[in-house]
Amino acid sequence: MKVLVTGSSGLIGSQAVRFYDERGHDVVGVDNNMRAEFFGAGGDTTWNLEQLKQQTQRFRSVDIDIRDRGSLFALFADEQPDFIVHCAAQPSHDKAADIPLVDFDVNAVGTINMLEAARQHCAESPFVHMSTNKVYGDAPNDLDLIELETRFDYGDDAYANGIAEDFRIDQSLHSLFGASKAAADIVAQEYGRYFDMPVGIFRGGCLTGPAHSPVELHGFLAYLVKTAVGGGHYRIFGYKGKQVRDNIHSFDVLRAFEAYRSNPRPGEVYNLGGGRGNSVSMLEAFAKVEELTGQSIDFEYVDENRVGDHMCYISDLTKMREHFPGWDITLDLDAIFTELVEAAQRPE
Repeated sequence: MKVLVTGSSGLIGSQAVRFYDERGHDVVGVDNNMRAEFFGAGGDTTWNLEQLKQQTQRFRSVDIDIRDRGSLFALFADEQPDFIVHCAAQPSHDKAADIPLVDFDVNAVGTINMLEAARQHCAESPFVHMSTNKVYGDAPNDLDLIELETRFDYGDDAYANGIAEDFRIDQSLHSLFGASKAAADIVAQEYGRYFDMPVGIFRGGCLTGPAHSPVELHGFLAYLVKTAVGGGHYRIFGYKGKQVRDNIHSFDVLRAFEAYRSNPRPGEVYNLGGGRGNSVSMLEAFAKVEELTGQSIDFEYVDENRVGDHMCYISDLTKMREHFPGWDITLDLDAIFTELVEAAQRPE
């Protein structure tokens, strides 16, 4: 099988490369290191690409910008991939406001370029689109929330398992990043439903793992650990540090993608995060990292939340578990924190 992965030097993309290379498949990675352009040296993924080249057997990298329609279509015509994993994106709320046209071109236009290339050259090949929970905008903040000692939580039992896929995505404040990703999410659904293509849309919660190149604007847990271990300065933006995220390891993300590849449903949407069991607030994450590292985190509190930020977001994994009974979370929060700390403490 030949697998094409975009954003192949990033967190989920590199996990996809390793996942399929280890299983004996040919992997073509598409990545032009725009993360370095977005975030500077801290976001540069060259180190991860070099590791992939050294540690894999059947992987090759192609430097193509997904906005370059001609080059992308030519690549699909040449490669005819059997499975597509589309992870390339501009991933930051805050950065999108500085580069709105670039953000939309990468996230929305780049995605339809990918979908159309697949429709023209390999329409029957399963296609996974990595979306985001930010397509819901700040609508989750309108729910009945309760404030506990260290976190916010849902006050309505209907949301005990978290946010499900039928939650509204419009009439809310998204941030420009959330809007561009919502456009990509909907067009991916449309290619699945209108053209009956095996396109699956996965709305990620907080995706994490040691292959992240975290920066302040993106990569919550990995950046927190990096700051703690490196002795840097961390800023908490609003909500008293009680904002909650559900965290999923990149390996469990790939297990979900593989489950979909084996049993694709055209245009289907899945919320994909760590669920309630892997949910953690900023304050709780601070305490855990300080416990594991033995170091106090130098931080300041900024009394202004990020635009469109969620006070409490937990992915309801019911649909994933029903559609793919063999899939579930295998790496809990303790395992994730421990791996991140060990990776950050490892000499470069």
